[in-house]
Amino acid sequence: MNAIEQILGWIPSLLNATGVTLLLTVCSVSAALVLSVFLALGKISRFQPLSKLAGAYIFFFRGTPLLMQLFFIYYTLPMLVPALTINSRFLAAFVAFSLNVAAYLAEIIRAAIQSIDKGQMEAAKSLGLSYGQAMRLVIIPQAYKRMIPPICNEFVMVLKDTSLVSIIALTDLTFQTKIIAANKASSLVYIPAMLIYLAMTALFTVIFDRLEKKLSVYE
Repeated sequence: MNAIEQILGWIPSLLNATGVTLLLTVCSVSAALVLSVFLALGKISRFQPLSKLAGAYIFFFRGTPLLMQLFFIYYTLPMLVPALTINSRFLAAFVAFSLNVAAYLAEIIRAAIQSIDKGQMEAAKSLGLSYGQAMRLVIIPQAYKRMIPPICNEFVMVLKDTSLVSIIALTDLTFQTKIIAANKASSLVYIPAMLIYLAMTALFTVIFDRLEKKLSVYE
């Protein structure tokens, strides 16, 4: 069997594992987006305890390696608090990625909100809007367009970082590649694996570039 036939034979298994990679990425970023909004609003809040708590969360998850966080959630946390044991590798990875990515997205959202001229908030309040109404109806609608490019970049970064979950034996694209390489005693499998990652990255980059251009029309 020549090299090309070998590579083609591995494609189905690699594509199945690619589904896990994509599912983890989409689910993690989606959950992180929801959490990050509260973190961003908490950090810019004038209520100091809330602001410091949100700031501490962001500092911790941005200041420690994602790999360590994954190890902690899957291996260490059950030793400290048995009730929080997560038996599902996918769920453990989802929790770790969601918590980590939320910290990065929170800073993106905070920066976008604070980039809006303060006069917008003052004008909204002069019209009788509360702080919450002003944020929801005036500030965030203007800020979200500025959030899109960095959030899209973060999505692509997470897509590639999911390779870390192979360390807890979650059968994603990277782990499946390692299994094939070990079982078949061939490193050729890394070629299609890298091409699949490249194809996914290219696809989402094109999609996000078009989204950014579409939104820029309304600037």
